[in-house]
Amino acid sequence: MVTNVTSLLKTVKAVEDEHTRGTRALESTIEAIAQEIRALHTPEIQKSNVTPEDLVRCTKSITMSTGKAVAAGNSCKQDDIIAAANMGRKAISDMLTICKGAAYNCAETSELRDRTLQAGHDVAMHYRELLQAILQIASRSGDPKHTLVPISRKIAQSVTELVAVAELLKGSDWVDPDDPTVIAENELLGAAASIDAAAKKLASLRPRRSIQEANEDMNFDEMILEAAKSIAAATSALIKAASAAQRELIVTGKVSRQPLTSSDDGQWSEGLISAARMVAAATHSLVESANALVQGVSSEEKLISSAKQVASSTAQLLVACKVKADPDSESTKRLQQAGNAVKRATDNLVRAAQQAIQQEEERSLVLNRRMVGGIAQEINARTEVLRIERELEEARGRLTAIRQAKYKNRPDLTDTDNEGEQSGYESYTTKYETRVVMGFETLRIASNLYTDENYESFRI
Repeated sequence: MVTNVTSLLKTVKAVEDEHTRGTRALESTIEAIAQEIRALHTPEIQKSNVTPEDLVRCTKSITMSTGKAVAAGNSCKQDDIIAAANMGRKAISDMLTICKGAAYNCAETSELRDRTLQAGHDVAMHYRELLQAILQIASRSGDPKHTLVPISRKIAQSVTELVAVAELLKGSDWVDPDDPTVIAENELLGAAASIDAAAKKLASLRPRRSIQEANEDMNFDEMILEAAKSIAAATSALIKAASAAQRELIVTGKVSRQPLTSSDDGQWSEGLISAARMVAAATHSLVESANALVQGVSSEEKLISSAKQVASSTAQLLVACKVKADPDSESTKRLQQAGNAVKRATDNLVRAAQQAIQQEEERSLVLNRRMVGGIAQEINARTEVLRIERELEEARGRLTAIRQAKYKNRPDLTDTDNEGEQSGYESYTTKYETRVVMGFETLRIASNLYTDENYESFRI
């Protein structure tokens, strides 16, 4: 009999505990939120690495917790109540911590700081009120369930106020990191820094000169390096001028501050970003080519090709900026001046490289006086002619394939690229073909002289 009574009492206590689990969880959460609210206004050390965006993001969890709490109040299930209490406790605790950190670290005025703290206080108080209503419903000793909706509306209003305060905390100089125009400006500034770093690398290849103008005492390597340094400095100035022009377009309203990526302004920003990256990449390629040339592991032809790429990418950047720019504005004029400086520097580099090529080609051809030796020399000369012709055709084919692949889906940029490649200096291809023709003529003359009695030195 005693055993049965003891078992019955244990069963009753277990049932009672099962029905009070949710109540105990609610009471614990309500008390914890009250303590967090009191701590909000204490001068304790707060988080210093929070941002207004963190404050906006934390409101999402509060909204979700509110919906879960209302659903738990309607169902009165112990598991739902416990889950809602735990979720709400964490959401409110995180929000108050972030709110305090943002108020003390991001607010520019004391009034804004007090408003931020009050907004966080209101959200926590209204959520605590919601949990108290659920507690009364769960204990069946208070208001009916229809009180949950008005309280949830109060929470929504206080959350809206908190988001508005977070926007004020951003300040006047805050920008959206996902804004296409901001991304474009950052890319321009990054390209400028990258080009400056490339210019420093170029400067380390030779000691700095007290006189920057080229003179006749310089050898060709020094002239090429000075020209490459000028290109790096000019492209850096060009990128900075493009950044200034982009900011002016935003200030004047010709480009929206926060355009959609799919909009016309968004596409323009994407084009500006791409052009800036191409200029930076082309400049780095030019630096590497100049470095390799000085070390004797590369040729002048590669350096000229890199210079042509700089000219092409520069032309594309100019076109991208001028699409929306005012042609009479000061920033546009500075941009054009920077572009002209790049073109002049490219001219100097190509001229120096071509002079180096011509100097290397001045070599002696020794002609054999014997018939057998002369025939062998003519065969070798014809073989060299055929090899050069084949290499020329292969190079033309590769260039055509590269251009076709590059502009297959972008036909509107073909003219721009051609303009950039040809502007400022005569096409290197024409120069190369001229040298090949001269080489053919020289080899023909050499083959006609194989019967001479003595060896002769013939200079191209």
